Amino acid sequence: MIGIDVHRIFGEVVSWEDGSLRHTGRIVMTRSALQVFGKILLASDDDVVEVTANSIAVSRGLVPFVPRMIIANPLQVKAMAKAHVKTDKINAGTLASLQAAGYLPQIWTPGAETEASVGWW
Repeated sequence: MIGIDVHRIFGEVVSWEDGSLRHTGRIVMTRSALQVFGKILLASDDDVVEVTANSIAVSRGLVPFVPRMIIANPLQVKAMAKAHVKTDKINAGTLASLQAAGYLPQIWTPGAETEASVGWW
């Protein structure tokens, strides 16, 4: 599982591997940087981002590289993970951990066929 705390110009990346969280680093929020990042992801990785202004664009940039791109419902994530210490790394780790445990509340996103039928993207 990969959790990405998305901001306007960067994303903080944390991976959940074998029950442990590992900070992977930051990625720049550009199409080319997402493509480079996508190429190092494993085919078994689920990527999780929280709903932000950039989340759909990040999701579309990474979806060719992973089997599933998940956009988490931010209101429910915050209600479930009330942390006293909040950092980008903790937020990204929370997303990855909740998905690994099967407790991540997701939002619905349209598939490629639906987007094409309404003229999005």
